[in-house]
Amino acid sequence: MTYTSRSFPTDSKRISAPVTKKSGLYRDFGKRILDILLVIASLPITLPVIAIVALLVKMDGGPAFYSQRRIGKNGESFEFYKLRSMHVNADAILIKMCQEDPEIAHEWTTYQKLRNDPRITKVGNFIRKTSIDELPQLLNVFRGQMSIVGPRPFLPSQQLLYETANGSAYFEMRPGLTGPWQVSGRGETSFVERVNFDNEYYHKMGLWADFTLIFQTVWVVVKPNGH
Repeated sequence: MTYTSRSFPTDSKRISAPVTKKSGLYRDFGKRILDILLVIASLPITLPVIAIVALLVKMDGGPAFYSQRRIGKNGESFEFYKLRSMHVNADAILIKMCQEDPEIAHEWTTYQKLRNDPRITKVGNFIRKTSIDELPQLLNVFRGQMSIVGPRPFLPSQQLLYETANGSAYFEMRPGLTGPWQVSGRGETSFVERVNFDNEYYHKMGLWADFTLIFQTVWVVVKPNGH
């Protein structure tokens, strides 16, 4: 199954009802084993990359790493790690921008992100386009808080918005480093429309589907314009 933007509904009015809990060999055991194997296999490449980029971020001013609480499986929160890509006072900058510009406030409310975000540093712009900033989340995967493939983890402050949109399958899965929304709809769909991607992935979850999304992620990262 190839996951493209057409593989998932993007009309917020079509958000599905609460899901029926599923089980199976891959869902219950195989996916976790695959996560651990992939994390271990990636370390010879990812650790040097993280170390080099962390030094560059540090030289740009401020701490190299950034952590934030996110919501995971069963609604449990966990500490989510990234290489810092924004200025250290990013939250204060966002509040000020939203207060001064209604269009920016609307964009943030709808997408929970900004297409042209002045809070992103020069180094941060590069590591975001290449998704290098996400590599520290391999620690989250190893700890069992995340999976290589799954829905994008959201903030505690976004949980009510997500649940209001009938998001339910998310809470049956570990959130992922990559997934259908990250590959297909990233930056082009509203926050609540992510529910469609997450619910659909829950029903189609499998070894082949996960490997397809992993390969598609590699393609998204190496494209000249990135995501």
